[in-house]
This record gives sequence, C-alpha cells and structure tokens, in this order.
Amino acid sequence: MRDPQRAEDFDPSSSRSVQASDRPSFGHTEQVPQGRFRFIALDVETACSDAASICQIGLACVQPDDEIQTFSMLINPRTRFDPFNIRLHGIGPDHVAQAPGFAAALESLMPLLTQHHLVQHSNFDKQAVNAACRSCGIAVPELRWSDSVTIARRAWPELKGNGGHGLANLKRTLNLRFHHHDAGEDARAAAMVMQHAERRLGLSFDELTKPTSKKTHAAAVIMAGNPSGPLAGSTVVFTGALGLSRTEAAELAAQAGMSVKAGVTRQTTHLVVGDQDLSLLAGHARSSKHRKAEDMQAVGHPIQILGESDFRKLVARCDTV
Repeated sequence: MRDPQRAEDFDPSSSRSVQASDRPSFGHTEQVPQGRFRFIALDVETACSDAASICQIGLACVQPDDEIQTFSMLINPRTRFDPFNIRLHGIGPDHVAQAPGFAAALESLMPLLTQHHLVQHSNFDKQAVNAACRSCGIAVPELRWSDSVTIARRAWPELKGNGGHGLANLKRTLNLRFHHHDAGEDARAAAMVMQHAERRLGLSFDELTKPTSKKTHAAAVIMAGNPSGPLAGSTVVFTGALGLSRTEAAELAAQAGMSVKAGVTRQTTHLVVGDQDLSLLAGHARSSKHRKAEDMQAVGHPIQILGESDFRKLVARCDTV
C-alpha cells in the first residue's frame, strides 16, 4: 500500500475535511536558513481572497553552487479560510492553529530577507506581504524585489500567446519538478526559472535583474486565447488599476482560453476591473470601458464585469496542474 502522506499522493482537491496531519512537508526545513545566498525566491499562500491573509510563506535560498535550500512557515492569518483556497493549497484552520501571526513571522525572517535580493513569480507576493504589514499595523519593509515572470518573458518570448509564462506552463516547458500551490515548492520553482533563464540568456542574476532607466508607456495588450482552454470562445478586456501588469493578466486569461482585446465590443464577454475601481460611484469616475460595458448590460448584452480577485479565481479554476 502506498503511504498516503507521501507528497506525490497529496490531493488538495479532495472534498473531505482537511486535517493538520493531512499535508506533507515536502522536505522543507522549518529553521530559518542562515548564511549568504545568491538570491532568495519567496512565495506566499493566502487563506482567502484578501491578499493580507497569508497562511504560508515559502523561501528558496539559492546557494553559490546553485543548490537550493527550501524553507516553509505556516502562519495564522487570524481570518477566515475560503473553501476555494483550502482546495487549492490544502491548508486549513487546523494547520495554523498553533502557528505564529504574520507580524511575529516576518520579524523572524527580516534579518535574512533584508540581506538578499528577493524573487517573486508575478508581483502578488510583494503585494500580499505589504498588505499583511498594513493589516497588522507594522511598517512595510524596504526589500529588493525582482519578478521571475519578467525574466521568463525575456528568456522564452515564444511562450507569449502559447500558454504564457505562469508557473504551470513553465513547469511543462522546462520540465520542472515541483508541487504547485505549496509556498516552499512554488518558491523553489521561481528560483529554478531564474537559473534556467541565466543559462539560456548567458547572463548572471545581477545582470538579469539590473534596473533599467528607460521608461516606456505600456501599450494595450492583445493576445490570442489557448483554443483548448476551458474558457475558449470568450473575450476579455482589462481596465482600471490592477495588481497584475496588463501582460501578466493577459497571459493568465489566454492560458485559460480567453482572447484578450484592447477595447469593449459586442464580442466582449468579460470586463475585468481593478478591485478598488469597483467601489467607485457610478459616473465618470469609472473608465470609459467600464461605462460602455454597463451600458451594454443595460440593453441586455451578456457581458460580465468582474473584479480582479474574481478574475484570479476564475482562471485559477482552469489551472489543474
């Protein structure tokens, strides 16, 4: 009989109640890593749609010889756990009952984090850390962040419109071995993406993450949807202030099958609006795209207006890896 606690047997999509003993450790150390590393990848998991509800922090510390040491810490978010999030990462209230709160957890990690350049895959992790700091009433730390999605676009431009640069598609493209939606494992995946990019481009980590002074105005992103995606046949338009960049949001949508367009037309099935924009009063405080979509709804056009959080949930359901 196979050991049900082995990592490869873990099934967070199971409908049964999640108990603290159900979730494997994936081999992560529980001691905060010591020493100097080339860089550290960081990933978080959240308890619910609130970015501040961090319930797990994972670190992947890349040593000078490129060995990766992973660390994972459970955190009590002191808020609700949504069933969707529990199914995604397998962490529930029982797992964090004895875990520290975010403020105490961050304090224990700050000596390590402030000494190293941090990598995140998309900018959600930085936003979540900052949101959790504000929720706890503590100062947002000054940390050095780089985005492995940005680096992956430089290394594998052919993936644009062909699955995108999310971890699920990079896992297939680069033949990476990791368990998606565990913070320590996803941090390790982001670190491996950076290592692959270094080799592919022939550039060091410092060269890849060197800031550029050139400023460009973001152009509208148009992208074909994956024809085999579960949302194939739908068309999405983005407006307002999103946490994701337009390209990142477009890649998530395209991977799920949605065609991404610049403007609202009769073919538009979904308009994704920044969460904060949804709370604004009706009128010209809303974007022209938003007002046009509402006008189309008023005359019976079946267009859905979603906040960014609901959009993330929609495309996450399509990521079965």
